[in-house]
Amino acid sequence: MFQVRIHGRGGQGVVTGAEMLSIAAFLGGRHAQAFPSFGSERTGAPVVAFCRLDDKEIRLREPIMQPDALIIQDATLLHQVDVFNGLKKDGYILINTTRSFEALGLGEFSRDFRPERLLTVPASELAKKHVGRPVPNVPLLGAFAAVGGLITLDAVEAAIREKFKGAVAQGNVDAAREAFDIVMEQEKKAEGAAALGRPEQGTAPVGGSAVREATNVGANQHA
Repeated sequence: MFQVRIHGRGGQGVVTGAEMLSIAAFLGGRHAQAFPSFGSERTGAPVVAFCRLDDKEIRLREPIMQPDALIIQDATLLHQVDVFNGLKKDGYILINTTRSFEALGLGEFSRDFRPERLLTVPASELAKKHVGRPVPNVPLLGAFAAVGGLITLDAVEAAIREKFKGAVAQGNVDAAREAFDIVMEQEKKAEGAAALGRPEQGTAPVGGSAVREATNVGANQHA
């Protein structure tokens, strides 16, 4: 069983992201389960959702305390909430940011993890570019398809087209594809650096420069 915990803020489509991840897994032939934590759902408040993937029926129903992967939709949560609690040492971290782990203040923390599993993607910027609104959940879903081979990009695209229609669906597909390519390139660079004895962590610049993290709150097509 592979367990994913998603952290974000109200208005960023955190719950929808977990649901679409489970749909993509199901379309790929796996059993899947997605559900939110119960708490404040007001815009901007921290939100957590969970997704489990397995090749057999899933009977667990409790919140995920020891995730195999974390998807962090809002980097402003990194020093406000214990998002890394329980993460396995061989786990994956995927953050919506244009900055490196070092620049995020996670340099010392991240040294305990495999560098090729520390990944970033400018999901909000990709959503803004392709859909017109900076909601990161769908680009992060595309990015996750590049992680560990658990779901395919084709399954992600099919899940998107189940959720959205017309130009909105195509824009989300394009954002997911670009996020997938960014993460695949990061993984290759990190693996190459590790082979040379120079661990490298993911950085996903937009236009060659880092930008300040935004909370990207507000309801829209992805909520």
